[in-house]
Amino acid sequence: MIEHRYPNLVPKAELPSGQRLVGALDFRRLPKVLLHEHLDGGLRPESVIELAKEAGYGELPTSDAGELAAWFHRGAQRGSLPEYLEGFAHTIAVMQTKEGLERVAYEFIEDMAADGVMYAEVRFAPVFHTDGGLSEDEVVEAVIEGLERGAGAHGVEWGLIICAMRNRTDSLEAAELAIRWRERGVVGFDLAGEEAGFPPKKHLAAFQAIHRANFAITIHAGEAFGLESIWQALQWCGAHRLGHGTRLMDDIEVNDDGSLTLGRLSQYILDRRIPLEMCLLSNVHTGACARVEEHPFPLFHAAGFRVFLNTDDRLMSDTEMSKELAVATEAFGLSLLDLERLAVNALKSAFAPHEKRVNLIHRRLLPGFATLFAELTARSFAGEFEGP
Repeated sequence: MIEHRYPNLVPKAELPSGQRLVGALDFRRLPKVLLHEHLDGGLRPESVIELAKEAGYGELPTSDAGELAAWFHRGAQRGSLPEYLEGFAHTIAVMQTKEGLERVAYEFIEDMAADGVMYAEVRFAPVFHTDGGLSEDEVVEAVIEGLERGAGAHGVEWGLIICAMRNRTDSLEAAELAIRWRERGVVGFDLAGEEAGFPPKKHLAAFQAIHRANFAITIHAGEAFGLESIWQALQWCGAHRLGHGTRLMDDIEVNDDGSLTLGRLSQYILDRRIPLEMCLLSNVHTGACARVEEHPFPLFHAAGFRVFLNTDDRLMSDTEMSKELAVATEAFGLSLLDLERLAVNALKSAFAPHEKRVNLIHRRLLPGFATLFAELTARSFAGEFEGP
């Protein structure tokens, strides 16, 4: 692929990869796409404190932004999904007014722009933001207004995903809410929350409503539970993307010679190009895998699965897209071509209209990477990357 696209570059220059690439490149300059981030998991610590003060919410553990950030990070990194989710009680508590919701959404777009993200899909469960008297429609409207204002100021394209929760019984209402707002920027529907004990097939009415409306579905599956969760998400609920999908590794055997033997489910996902929304750092923090180096992402990537990287919850996991990509590059020896492929995978998998995806790929993403390829090649010609 790279030989075809850049025939004048490749034979003449050895470009850095892995740790050397991390040292050679400002990863904020990479054109990025983010499809799996929770709005209530990515607030700025300073905003949490200010919004809590405005709302009269006195349950925060500290009013110092640095200490609060560290508190969220420690709480989320205990190796358990239920424990990881505990910090959301505080972020949700300060997102109960129109002004607060709009601010958080605007700051999300602002943060995306600062991190080099050109297109972002962000998700949340409106039902959690009605304690202050807002209806769910008013909640969605406030978030959309913040996203629209942010996009106008910073040029980031966006889509909003409405989440239903596994442990509730109002998923059909959430699906209908998503459908009502699709003309204003809602691009899909998700089922989130703890997997164990709450199978997706319990929410069939919601998914049937989404399918009847010719709408898009992503489902959290295979993060903290096994293949059954992934299979149900696909074959019962008709998911178009899978959130995480880490446990798909249980259906793949690595042979002694390094080749793979795929089970029927993993082969189906590979053949049908079903996208996997992978989140490295949060998967370590929730215990989905023990450490980054043991994550199945590089195996999926090398085998040709439609994978790409995401942040999940920037505040909780102390991350951003630049960090996730740098961590993966160093841990798995990724090249600039690998990073381009991941970004293209993400845009191909986005719930944005086809024309928008094509335009973003050809007018922004590929030209952005071409510039970086050219710069690294010039530096290679100058001998900057010689030696071990």
